[in-house]
Amino acid sequence: MATFLSNAISLPLPSNPLARRTPSSSSSWSWSPSRRSRGARKRGVLAQGGDFLGDFGARDPFPAEIESNFCENVVGNVDTEHKILIPNLSALSLAQRSCQPVSPSQRPLPFEEAEKILKKVVGWRLVDGDGGTRLQCIWKVRDYGCGIELINRIYRVVDAAGHYPNLHLEQPNQVMAELWTSSIGGLSWNDFIVAAKIDQIKTLDLLPKKRIWA
Repeated sequence: MATFLSNAISLPLPSNPLARRTPSSSSSWSWSPSRRSRGARKRGVLAQGGDFLGDFGARDPFPAEIESNFCENVVGNVDTEHKILIPNLSALSLAQRSCQPVSPSQRPLPFEEAEKILKKVVGWRLVDGDGGTRLQCIWKVRDYGCGIELINRIYRVVDAAGHYPNLHLEQPNQVMAELWTSSIGGLSWNDFIVAAKIDQIKTLDLLPKKRIWA
């Protein structure tokens, strides 16, 4: 009997060319529904979420599927049981959920849990802010007018949700949004729900035009 041995080879992963750039240090104008906007531009990045490519793969099994030991059944067997489960609230997309009232006595989400939920939103990252951990997202738009239009689109979405981010229009064409629940001094589910709703805003017409070289 022949025995084959192979040596594991470890190669460094290439950097993501689509990673967002950090915001510039200069600021020309900012808008915020609260007065806690000073020092919002310089934040220590604690965790980075997925980019526009997202994380490809299968979904996690529902609790009812795990209890049924579905993984022990082989597809094609005569005794295989197939069930179609109606998704419950926890299985719904964050963008489909509604913000809920937050009690001041409620504790902020633990950092480990916030890191897991961060994978469900696109382009957002966790930063260290004055009032605790925050969600931050940055868009680079075509010009100043496109920045104003993006802020208006975000406002229409968050106004319906009833949970507002801090929005900053930075020089010359950069928009930054920060989300946190000030009443509990950190992050709540409402912050991630609003971030997912903001992700659904169409921004293609506001982005810088790509140059095509002959």
